[in-house]
Amino acid sequence: MSAKHVRKAFVAAILAASTFAATPAYAALCAPHVVQHFDLAKGQTPESIVLAPNGTAYVTFAKARQIAEISPGGKIRILATLPAPADGGAGTPALGFPLTVGIDRASDGTLYFLYATGTADLTGVWSLRPGGTPRRIAPLPAGSLPNGLALDQRTRTLYVADSTGAVWKVPTSGGAAVWASGEELKPAGFLGANGLKLHDGAVWVTNLDLGTILRIPLRANGSAGPVQVAATGLTGIDDFAFTGRGDEIIAALDTVNEVALVKSDGTHEVVLTAADGLQGPTSIAVRGRTVYVPSAAYLTAKDPNLLLARLGH
Repeated sequence: MSAKHVRKAFVAAILAASTFAATPAYAALCAPHVVQHFDLAKGQTPESIVLAPNGTAYVTFAKARQIAEISPGGKIRILATLPAPADGGAGTPALGFPLTVGIDRASDGTLYFLYATGTADLTGVWSLRPGGTPRRIAPLPAGSLPNGLALDQRTRTLYVADSTGAVWKVPTSGGAAVWASGEELKPAGFLGANGLKLHDGAVWVTNLDLGTILRIPLRANGSAGPVQVAATGLTGIDDFAFTGRGDEIIAALDTVNEVALVKSDGTHEVVLTAADGLQGPTSIAVRGRTVYVPSAAYLTAKDPNLLLARLGH
């Protein structure tokens, strides 16, 4: 597909999302198509995605240690490249390389994102104001692996999934404390807590090794309630998004190269595969009836990309 046609497809998808923004979500995905190809040689492995109201997408390029902006027309602009750790990131838990991970956006345009390096001087929660430079607002332990991130816009509180087995609570003004922990969040050989979203009075977290989606209630005093297992059997689950219809979820199953629709009762069905263009999907974003699926190609080692699909009837 030519660059011109890629841009046209991306613009068309954005317009469709705007047109149907008030339409309830439906049960299946249709019309999947790749609208953006990234450069693997430059480390452009999209790990996490967040959308602005105008359809601009912000992604973390994990291996490049970068934050990038993708315009509705498909233009990529690198907003920041984070400093490399002195040891090259060899001490990063489970992975052995430094990476930018979860990202979210405040209503004023400030981006919050995570950086894992295995070093105390760089690992933690970072922010980037429009036109500014990145700064670390909350250090996390060198032995942690911050992964998924979500911002509570009302309380200005960030929740961080730590793949070593915890959820951190981080005020945007700085500081960090473990908010939740337990066996359900721990890894079973590789990565535990991974993707994270806020929804309906709870923090929802995936566990990649266990193939689960967990729901942790937010109590009135801000503390964590008991961990509840909302869904199982989701092999290699990374990040996810809610469709807008109750607790229905679309989840990226990275290691098996699939996207699944997880129903409110916890059952699921595969709705996208490699045949649709997936190359190791890492996260999901939903805008109106348009579903955005970045693929980082960690295991396939070819064609990291951004795929769009429609929530259909």
